[in-house]
Amino acid sequence: MATRSATRAYRDEHEDAFAEGYFRRLGDAVVSSVGLGTYLGDPTDAVDDDYEAAIRTGLEAGCNVIDTAINYRCQRSERVVGRALERSDVDREAVFVATKGGYLPFDGDHPTDPTAYVTEEYVEPGILDPDDLVAGSHCIDPDYLDDQLDRSLANLGLETIDCYYVHNPATQLRERSREAVYDALEDAFVRLEERADAGDIGCYGVATWQAFRVPSDHPSYLSVPAVLERARTAARTVGAEETRFRAIQLPFNAAMPEAATERAHDGPDGPASVLEYALETDVDVVTSASIAQGSLADGVPSVDRRDDETPVQQAINVARSAPGVTASLVGTSTETHVRENVDAGAFAPLDDEAIGAVLE
Repeated sequence: MATRSATRAYRDEHEDAFAEGYFRRLGDAVVSSVGLGTYLGDPTDAVDDDYEAAIRTGLEAGCNVIDTAINYRCQRSERVVGRALERSDVDREAVFVATKGGYLPFDGDHPTDPTAYVTEEYVEPGILDPDDLVAGSHCIDPDYLDDQLDRSLANLGLETIDCYYVHNPATQLRERSREAVYDALEDAFVRLEERADAGDIGCYGVATWQAFRVPSDHPSYLSVPAVLERARTAARTVGAEETRFRAIQLPFNAAMPEAATERAHDGPDGPASVLEYALETDVDVVTSASIAQGSLADGVPSVDRRDDETPVQQAINVARSAPGVTASLVGTSTETHVRENVDAGAFAPLDDEAIGAVLE
């Protein structure tokens, strides 16, 4: 797993190439504020090869945060992350690796008969009760997450996953009440606390798309304070002194600023945005969609671009500069793009005035 000593050594090796503030703390680790995502791309060998090259390039260039999920590209993204880590000269303990569980993953490619695949792979062996499946594709039952975590460990070839996210639990709201989803999350967290005790994960969290950045009356809304309270209860259930719930993941960029502007969470000082609440409660935030899946590739008009800063780097720097953000993910399987993305860290984070112009 990522260790304090190895991540600090990684920072010391690379920090001269970056501006102050590029490396940040995430728990005991020191991580780059630009991370590599692995969501996009077809489930093919060619894309696997591109991702492996891109990941190894990123690791060598100063990016030590890698994010994936078991359902990304039919489990291929996890497997290529594992292969890249194994073949890289960078110490595994210097890299913070996160993955996610919740969606039903295919294996290697899309099956010709998805229903038959799910039945044979999950239902008949007793891994999945069809009654626990929501929207035909999502489950956060503890036994199911146990199975998925084991598969992720095998795919990645790791003894410990640094952060394991429950993936988009708001999907459960399509068929369950909000209170029932909180109950289900608490059950899932108990199991993840146990897996943390066993050394299989370093910490856990929740990765979302809408849940934490929408108004409280939105059908997909989940309360961060409520989720954290369930995590604290789960920790007490297993006899832990404090919860291993450490991080949340959600989109944030110049085109999707709601994580900083939608004050839908009850903080100590009143309604707070998810970024404000995270700052108040020492929860790490990893943002996704830093360039809005390509729509910000031409930059952010409301912010002046600095000398030699490319439009893509400008968009990344907006995302990673917001108060409360630990790291911002950018998905790419192209070595050239990875270098450009990581090099965004050569620029200092934007000041409050520049970020304020984006959030107006």
